[in-house]
Amino acid sequence: MDQTILFDKTAVPESLRQFFSEHPSAALAFSGGTDSAYLLYAATVCGCDVHAYYVSTPFQPKFELEDARRLADALGAKMTVLPFDVLSVEDVRKNPSNRCYYCKTAIFNGILEAADKDGYRTVFDGTNASDDAGDRPGMRALNELSVISPLRLCGITKKALREYSRSAGLFTWNKPAYACLATRVPSGISLTAEVLEKVERAETDLSGLGFRDFRVRVLPLPAGGWAARLQITEDQLPLFMQKRETVLSLLKPQFPSVLLDLETRTPSV
Repeated sequence: MDQTILFDKTAVPESLRQFFSEHPSAALAFSGGTDSAYLLYAATVCGCDVHAYYVSTPFQPKFELEDARRLADALGAKMTVLPFDVLSVEDVRKNPSNRCYYCKTAIFNGILEAADKDGYRTVFDGTNASDDAGDRPGMRALNELSVISPLRLCGITKKALREYSRSAGLFTWNKPAYACLATRVPSGISLTAEVLEKVERAETDLSGLGFRDFRVRVLPLPAGGWAARLQITEDQLPLFMQKRETVLSLLKPQFPSVLLDLETRTPSV
């Protein structure tokens, strides 16, 4: 059962409150993850006229949309779902090393267009101060499209926003980071809806067995089909050994080969 959400400005730092006083109306690129969920909460609590836009693509599992709707409903926030076949973009489908640039550009252009029709001239995203801008292709796309990242501008780190989210009663406060499904396929190998669906089904099955913060990577097999390469954290190895036969029975119908990556670590993408 969800904790009661506290509509309390003390769960929003002064820097962010000041930011919203200067930006009283905006569209928000909303994923349902920890960052954008907290940003939607903070904007709502601070009286900002915020409209959340969730772009639904084959790159996201169904639970992300369910979480987004659940939080928007709990906050009484406006939310629009924008279906988009991102695989129709050739530069995305080819899956180059800078795929994220083309993907972000296409997705945020869709948000900008929808937001403009709804009367919003400013678009926020949930990039926080812990995110390394560097030369990341996705960041470059956001900069080119003049998308504003309030959490990053206000110096709010991932750790801090999780604590603010927890104190506010948001169920997303400890939600694991979840990179899009396209990151499970090696760069240079074309993306298809079929393999993304296989990955989503496999990760849903493993979640049902109690695994958390893991990835199901895929590799093409010479004879056709895909191998599944499981990345789990070290503390989950006992669970894997306990559930090994069940894992195989669930994944083998989709993947002829199921491998365990022994370089166990917390997956980052």
